[in-house]
Amino acid sequence: MTEATESTEVLVRTRQGPVLILRLNRPEARNALTMGLIAGIGNAVAEAESDPEIRVVVLTGTGDRAFCAGMDLRAFAEGEGPPPGSAEGFAAFQRLVRGEVTVPLVGAANATALAGGFELLLACDIIVASSQTELGLPEVKRGLFAAGGGTFIGTRVPLSIALEMALIGERISAERAYALGLVNAVVEPADVLATALAYAEQIALNAPMSVTVTKELVRLGVTDAARALERLEELRPVVFASEDAHEGAVAFVEKRPPVWRGR
Repeated sequence: MTEATESTEVLVRTRQGPVLILRLNRPEARNALTMGLIAGIGNAVAEAESDPEIRVVVLTGTGDRAFCAGMDLRAFAEGEGPPPGSAEGFAAFQRLVRGEVTVPLVGAANATALAGGFELLLACDIIVASSQTELGLPEVKRGLFAAGGGTFIGTRVPLSIALEMALIGERISAERAYALGLVNAVVEPADVLATALAYAEQIALNAPMSVTVTKELVRLGVTDAARALERLEELRPVVFASEDAHEGAVAFVEKRPPVWRGR
């Protein structure tokens, strides 16, 4: 059941239990990213990180034309500047696209995701795509490059595929993306959000500290194996001595669901 919804001009926030749903809300512009929308996403994710009641964020878009078409090129061509007070939002958005935010993210690609929109999906930990979705990095066709994380796509797919997508700039289907391991599930358009929420709810059942640490270590294992080993040794005694670790063991013995405290 939906608990609360907060609507703004470009971003809609909905709470569903421990899950925060962020919906890009510029359907007339294929949910393209303006400076204001980028800052809004960053601020919302940062707030989710600091709220222990929010366990997972689901990111989706309004309408059936696009999840996100990437940068709003019209606004870019017109020299759009950052809105006042947006520095913290931009910083959080950069952490998001680098995979550094602590809260788990599930991408619900309701339709096509290109350029920065695809990069936004790549920042998510799990991705559900509509069967009608197409994905791509067309920046080279516009005199740009995929500066929002797209150039690191080689951490997700073989190098030959990464170079094909980044250098040619053509779209691929959701089915091919699934075969390449870029998305976790391809479903009918009407089922995208429900499927993403099911993933989010499964994540939210697990111990908060365990989820946060696991996300960090798995991502580091791909991008910086040496640092991942260092962090594993740092985090092992903290997690294994936590109240939730004790609760997990006791709940298993007592054959009951655990009651997590996040510490």
